[in-house]
Amino acid sequence: MANTKHIDKIASVYAKSLLEVCDKMGGNAVAQACASELEGIAEIIRSDRAFAEFLKTPIIGDAARTASLDKIVKGRVSDLVYRFVMVLADHGRGGRLADVADAFDALLQERLGRIEVDMFTVDGRADDEVIATVKARVKEAFSKDAVLHQYADSAMIGGVKLRIGDQLIDGSVATQLRAMRDAVAARGSGAIRSRPSDFLG
Repeated sequence: MANTKHIDKIASVYAKSLLEVCDKMGGNAVAQACASELEGIAEIIRSDRAFAEFLKTPIIGDAARTASLDKIVKGRVSDLVYRFVMVLADHGRGGRLADVADAFDALLQERLGRIEVDMFTVDGRADDEVIATVKARVKEAFSKDAVLHQYADSAMIGGVKLRIGDQLIDGSVATQLRAMRDAVAARGSGAIRSRPSDFLG
């Protein structure tokens, strides 16, 4: 699943159009299947620098890029996602595939009452108790179910850091003293959104 990122207007326009088509073809079930396929393509783009450059470089003409995308995607995804990718390519937006996938996933998660949360620990493997605590805190703060994506951050000493949208919530050991100080100052407010450093305190 895609990380939570800033979604621009162009990606959102295409994502909304696809979601409308999904609604006509079967609703959320179809949308979730499309989201999974788009994420698979996006992961390939993110992991293959040459492929990502191929999609974006102006050196390659649109016709050649579209033909190559057709060979890469056709038969490997559903007809709906294939046709959508081809529409992007035909409009010169093939290089935005990963961005559109992120935008589509964000729209779908919003509809389903979920929120994407990137969770960082030293080894990227939080135990069940920590996961349950994070999900409960997110539910309390945002009234949405957390979709957690775990990542390793070897620079951390311990603890947990969360990224929700463009907000970083740092509960790592390195910042606990600062968080404790802030928590004392903010204890009366109880506003998690205005005091993100107190979220995991």
